[in-house]
Amino acid sequence: MSVSPSSSGGAVSGRVRVRRGSSRPRGGSRTSGTAPRPYRATPWIYLAPALVVLGGLLVYPVYQLGLISFLEYTQAQVSGGEPTSFQGFGNYAELFGDSEFWRVLLATVVFAGACVVSTLAVGCALAVLLTRVRALPRLALMLAALGAWATPAVTGSTVWLLLFDPDFGPVNRMLGLGDHSWTYGRYSAFLLVLLEVVWCSFPFVMVTVYAGIRAVPAEVLEAAALDGASQWRIWRSVLAPMLRPILVVVTIQSVIWDFKVFTQIYVMTNGGGIAGQNLVLNVYAYQKAFASSQYSLGSAIGVVMLLMLLAVTLVYLRLLRRQGEEL
Repeated sequence: MSVSPSSSGGAVSGRVRVRRGSSRPRGGSRTSGTAPRPYRATPWIYLAPALVVLGGLLVYPVYQLGLISFLEYTQAQVSGGEPTSFQGFGNYAELFGDSEFWRVLLATVVFAGACVVSTLAVGCALAVLLTRVRALPRLALMLAALGAWATPAVTGSTVWLLLFDPDFGPVNRMLGLGDHSWTYGRYSAFLLVLLEVVWCSFPFVMVTVYAGIRAVPAEVLEAAALDGASQWRIWRSVLAPMLRPILVVVTIQSVIWDFKVFTQIYVMTNGGGIAGQNLVLNVYAYQKAFASSQYSLGSAIGVVMLLMLLAVTLVYLRLLRRQGEEL
């Protein structure tokens, strides 16, 4: 700022001239309007207790599972009669050379896929139904579904066996099937187990998807209805894309749960059905490890299942990321 004196009238007039960019104080630091970036390690500090617990409950057992799969570990080694020896990939070579393993693997993949598709279809349909009924029917349906979800797998399997019992079951009487045994045939036994798995699994999908639908703005659904979209079109073109992150979670959870089904198969088919016709990988691993005392082969089957589930999950997440979804 400069002041130039003037002699006219004996007065002193000031002419102020302000230079551009001179508002920043000299010697001071430039201040920014943005907030400081948070410390990057803060989320990990909050997650540390949970990670420690998960590490103790998951990492160490998985390590032991993988270690035993590379050893010769049978009843002789467990009792101390023979020393444990390192087999390398010998257990995996024996497992992959067994034709029964591939048969059981194929049955597991098909059965788990049918369970996942059926569970998602029933859960999503009932979630949409919950948004269409009044409060009292909605409460009754929620309580019934949560009751099925809270029922232990052993109890639920036993109840389903009683319902489909060839002598005293009410289902055969209602359908007029006489003394038909649902657990005798391979496909009818798998169908019976599938119904029980869907019955105890759909409430998780229903409640989760219902919560996601309630979070969708009502204006979006009203606009789609005013445009003449049917309920199926609204689900396929409006709700499903908006609920995709939720559907990813329930799909991955269903894949993991249904791929490693054990209790329902073991209880309802009496350990895998006649001549092992209803075996799945989890029951097959149990038979190898505990019925045959081949703990190393059972561990190898567990490692194969773990790797398959990890691969399916990672591939599914990768495909969604390519489509631009934020998970």
